[in-house]
Amino acid sequence: MGHHIIIAGGSTGIGLETAKLLHRRGDHLYYAGRNHEAMESLTEAMFPPFFAEGGTPPVDLPEVIDGAVYFPGTITLKPFTGIKDGDFLSDFEVNLLGAVRFLRAILPSLKRSGSASVVLFSTVAVQTGLPYHASIAAAKGAIEGLTRSLAAEWAPEIRVNAIAPSLTDTPLASRLLDSDQKRESAGARHPLKRVGDPADLAELVALLLGDASRFMTGQILTVDGGMSSVRTF
Repeated sequence: MGHHIIIAGGSTGIGLETAKLLHRRGDHLYYAGRNHEAMESLTEAMFPPFFAEGGTPPVDLPEVIDGAVYFPGTITLKPFTGIKDGDFLSDFEVNLLGAVRFLRAILPSLKRSGSASVVLFSTVAVQTGLPYHASIAAAKGAIEGLTRSLAAEWAPEIRVNAIAPSLTDTPLASRLLDSDQKRESAGARHPLKRVGDPADLAELVALLLGDASRFMTGQILTVDGGMSSVRTF
């Protein structure tokens, strides 16, 4: 019969791979974002990108939502002295406040499910200190706090988990992987000797949205090729 799942953003990279996977397994997908053309064949209804800009959310959301994923994110990599207040604010706006607005808007529909699942995105840079990541790590650190808090507050009706990936081959990260040298260097920093593949992350998102993870909530799942926990020297 399939679950009713709403996806915020994510019309490329991990989001697009997730939508394709969920569509194949028979879920009913709804999309809130800018790129309607990319998602048209995969979704049953589309809504404007109200989440990141703070606009008025649509009033005709699905009555019941069984799963939700918030994909919008940023990659701000600068030395601390080069990060302006506006950079910090922008990262918090997209990564944290956007997620808050999205979840606030869909919460009534999530409650009607009785067993809904929410998936958010963090980064390996929260738990593993990486240079030049101060702004994005701070914003995603807030996401990890939000994940655990909402998991406690919304239990047992709604599960909330987050995924913390390392560098993944997506359009958002394209400038970090736009040459063979950069790609080789990035892969070498991981014990598995490669960067993340969007399809790998999509499989995990699908798992968290499905019944196979029904005893999981409040978890931050690190998917980083071993970067944060393994040394191969």
